[in-house]
Amino acid sequence: MWELIKSNRRKSIIIFIGMGLLLILLGFLIGTAYIGDEGGFVGIFFAIILWTILSSISYFAGSSILLSVSKAKEVTQSVHPQLFNVVEEMKIASALPYMPKIYIINEEAPNAFATGIKPEKSAIAVTSGLLSRLNRDELQGVIAHEMAHIVNRDVLLMTFAGVMLGSIVIISEVFLRSLWLGGGKRYSSKSKSSGQAQLIIMIVALVFAILAPIIARLLYFAISRKREYLADASAVRFTRYPEGLASALEKISSSNIELPSANKVTAPMYIINPLKKKGMKLSDLTSTHPPISERIRILRNLGGNIDYRSYQNAFNKVHGGTSKIIPDSAITGDTMPLMAIAPVASEQKFDYKENKRTVGDAVMKLNGYSIINCSCGMKLKLPPGFGSNKPQIICPRCKTVHKISQAV
Repeated sequence: MWELIKSNRRKSIIIFIGMGLLLILLGFLIGTAYIGDEGGFVGIFFAIILWTILSSISYFAGSSILLSVSKAKEVTQSVHPQLFNVVEEMKIASALPYMPKIYIINEEAPNAFATGIKPEKSAIAVTSGLLSRLNRDELQGVIAHEMAHIVNRDVLLMTFAGVMLGSIVIISEVFLRSLWLGGGKRYSSKSKSSGQAQLIIMIVALVFAILAPIIARLLYFAISRKREYLADASAVRFTRYPEGLASALEKISSSNIELPSANKVTAPMYIINPLKKKGMKLSDLTSTHPPISERIRILRNLGGNIDYRSYQNAFNKVHGGTSKIIPDSAITGDTMPLMAIAPVASEQKFDYKENKRTVGDAVMKLNGYSIINCSCGMKLKLPPGFGSNKPQIICPRCKTVHKISQAV
């Protein structure tokens, strides 16, 4: 596993450095275009300063900001015991030394993501729509995928790569808008030859300002897509049951419900890209993630083993060609069979309505509601502050008197 993480990190850092060089070159060209021969280093200076500021904010407060923007609320074991237990199981299976914090986003669209710059400060967030639609095996597959992102150190790299992309986009936008507003008449030249040179640099800077965000996005997506495959491969090792994740991806991709709290910044973090045209299903959106149908086919072509070698073989079979998703060092000597006994067919026991009620109760508790379970089967849901001036409440169905202090 550590060999895989190191190899994964090396290749990603090469792409990351490529994005850095792109940022520096963009700063140099724009600085030269604005100020002249000595302006290149000024442009580089301001580009690096912008990236440093954004990176510092991301490092120290990025996770909190992302969770807040996503409207995620932290869950305790008492609020949703099954979710808490599944996360704990996958934490043990992945040998992660720290328990991630768990969050629920009160959105009907099924999806999930992981965040956190360090394993000890990591978090997993799932939507209420995901919790109500997936059975236990499928939920385990999704949590294992997100746990793999934390174990493989994907979150930190993706955070800084995302900041790099954002910096390039901001610098390009400011430059292009300033040209539009100023009409490009920001300097004058004393001689005809220097004026022609300045014009050439301006044209080069203009073309590069248009191309740089596109190139940076391609590099960023290259990192993102490969890490999704790796997270899938790691997840089936944690669960030893690839059908759980495959079935979960199938259910999530068939949804056509919008996820309003997602945006261009948070979209690459989700297990399936949530941004789509209104009314469309999520199937096979490819901007930041590999095609979902392809990920599902790979998982269902693993054969009798769930090791990295089998995943690489299944990837080559489905994707075609011989692209390396798993490094050779991680494949050597790696053999791990499927579970000897297939898990209980959770779908047969799965009750969507009951599951949705359970998730609804959990969301109400997150919003400050208290619940009293009456012996007649009725649930009394008390809003925040209810009972501040009365010690008891009567069940409207069986007339049993309950003390407000019994509410959980």
